[in-house]
Amino acid sequence: MTTNTKSKIPPNADQARLRTLGRQVRERLAANPSVYKVPSEDVELFAVGEFMSPAECGKMMELIDATAKPSKVFDLSYESGYRTSYSGDVDPNDPFVKKIGRRIDDLLGIEPAWGETIQGQRYMPGQEFQPHHDWFHPGTSYWDFEMSRGGQRSFTTMAFLNDVEAGGTTDFTELGISLEPKPGVLLIWNNAAPDGLTNPRTIHAGRPVIAGAKYIITKWYRTRRWN
Repeated sequence: MTTNTKSKIPPNADQARLRTLGRQVRERLAANPSVYKVPSEDVELFAVGEFMSPAECGKMMELIDATAKPSKVFDLSYESGYRTSYSGDVDPNDPFVKKIGRRIDDLLGIEPAWGETIQGQRYMPGQEFQPHHDWFHPGTSYWDFEMSRGGQRSFTTMAFLNDVEAGGTTDFTELGISLEPKPGVLLIWNNAAPDGLTNPRTIHAGRPVIAGAKYIITKWYRTRRWN
């Protein structure tokens, strides 16, 4: 990726906000009996079973099929092979999409305005998303732009929508954690460490689908109002 050497935004610009938000969400999830903490000393990773019903998963899959286009990763194209799924933002004004978004907001207790639009993703056989972080890296071509429109990404939420015949796991590559898609399950992770510094060990990958298809939605949160 290209770099921006003129940035005046320090790499740890949002450390205090990330630290405060991390503590608030951590305490809220710990008090919720439906939330399971995935054992790890290096990443704050949580899961909620049956977060979406089968009917809700099916409806969201239809919306993804209607909006999905070849995925990009900022200045990397689909043809690079880095991210070969199809993806697209589902309509944020759709009442059904709003309902799911509010449910995620309420679970985490994060200000709704800090959440990005829900993105739907579809992986067919052979498609993948190679190891990456969800948080923004200083010195990249997109750093100043993203920091100016909501700040650093704080939490990631990802819901699996369907069973996958083979492959398609979500792997935290430095932790030895591999999560098989289960319909309706919501994953949550903090992109920062408890001290508020972005956490390099949150690196993860969407492994290639071997058979069938994989559908997920992702909603990211910033450290302030997203626009």
